[in-house]
Amino acid sequence: MQMRLILLALVAVLVFSLSACMGGEASTGLDPKATQKDAADGGNEKEEVNLSVWLMPNSADTVSDFLDITKPYTDQNPHVKINATVIDWGAAWTRLTSAATTGSAPDISQLGSTWVAGIGSMGALVDLSDKIDGDKFVDATKQFTGIRGRSEMYGMPWFTETRALFYRIDACEKAGVDPKTDFDTWDSFKNSLQKLNNIQIDGKKLPALGMPGKNDWNVIHNFSFWIYGAGGEFVSSDGLKATFSDDKSLEGINFYVELAVEGLMDHTSLENDTNHIESMYAAGEYCTSFMGPWVITDLKRNKADDGNDIIDKTGIGLVPEGPEGRFAFAGGSVLSVFNSSKNIGEAVALLDYLSGLDAQLAYSEVTGNLPTTVEAYDDPAISGDPYKSIFKEQMKYGKHYASIPGWAPAESIFQSGLSIVWDNAMGIGDVYSRERTKAIIEDVEEELNQLLEENAVELIE
Repeated sequence: MQMRLILLALVAVLVFSLSACMGGEASTGLDPKATQKDAADGGNEKEEVNLSVWLMPNSADTVSDFLDITKPYTDQNPHVKINATVIDWGAAWTRLTSAATTGSAPDISQLGSTWVAGIGSMGALVDLSDKIDGDKFVDATKQFTGIRGRSEMYGMPWFTETRALFYRIDACEKAGVDPKTDFDTWDSFKNSLQKLNNIQIDGKKLPALGMPGKNDWNVIHNFSFWIYGAGGEFVSSDGLKATFSDDKSLEGINFYVELAVEGLMDHTSLENDTNHIESMYAAGEYCTSFMGPWVITDLKRNKADDGNDIIDKTGIGLVPEGPEGRFAFAGGSVLSVFNSSKNIGEAVALLDYLSGLDAQLAYSEVTGNLPTTVEAYDDPAISGDPYKSIFKEQMKYGKHYASIPGWAPAESIFQSGLSIVWDNAMGIGDVYSRERTKAIIEDVEEELNQLLEENAVELIE
């Protein structure tokens, strides 16, 4: 009997040892929950970490939605507590630059894609290039993670967006327009607008194209793909000089505004902003409009909430190809970690989690924006969706503004100049002319060039 007890004891020790080596639980007869509680109460508990996070209004309930997205991470890492604060877009640049220079920054902040280079050039951000796998992100988003010509990664692409062509299927059928081919190039697009203009659907004459004009925060975004499609650029390759008054840039600007001059764009809409245009399209007021991916979410919600079936009458196509190729505006936001953070390791770990498949898809769903990773675009939630899959295709042509420190402060000047161009197109102050457009742009370039030079940094080509 004594020998049997000794053998049983040896077997128990052996089983426990093997289980420990393999990472499993030994069958000891103890309550696992009690064992976990004892471990938590012991000296191995991790010290609590409070991560401060600044966010912009990305969804209907920004903080709650962000905490929901990060809950699986904090459940697995209960020592990490997230304190999220929402900052309005209008105040964010001032608060962030102040925080960057005074050391009062949060651990993590969302940055608009055009702000990364400016704040990164202040030496305020952690270089993530050896901490986050940059290869996981789609190419368009890699354009706004740092300073052009340098290798540092100052922001992890969090979400992105581009503008694609929404069109009414029924209007196209009635006008004899084939969306699969007739929107493909600038010339065929314009020809299609001429066929669609004032087509009568459900007793209403629909303008061919509805877009916001100068009273909108997206003025420069809506001009960008026309400028790029003509082979133009906003700034020179060294980032020191504005170039959007050169012939190619002007070709793109002129083509776009003259859609309005020729009556193919709704003039009433040009007095309004993006939100109004999206609402008008949802109300069935336009044949076409260039809009972001969040509109898909809105249109689906409209159908679920009140039976509005515009989503069923909507198709989405790529931005038309210009004389120098197809280019689409690419923007979005990154998440950056500040050097002043006392919790850099935990902050980077949270960013890494937010670049994972589940978090990327979940945040895309709640915000209506696009994910940033190759893995997410390959998921059926994007690639298998008849609407979102078009945005996946268009991201291949995505082009971001020059990622240079001077861009963020210069953007408002670009915006102002293009707003005056809209005045010219609408005949405000004088009769429209291309010469007047060129003069307007040349007038603002002196101010732009001074600002770009003041904010320049040495580029490593």
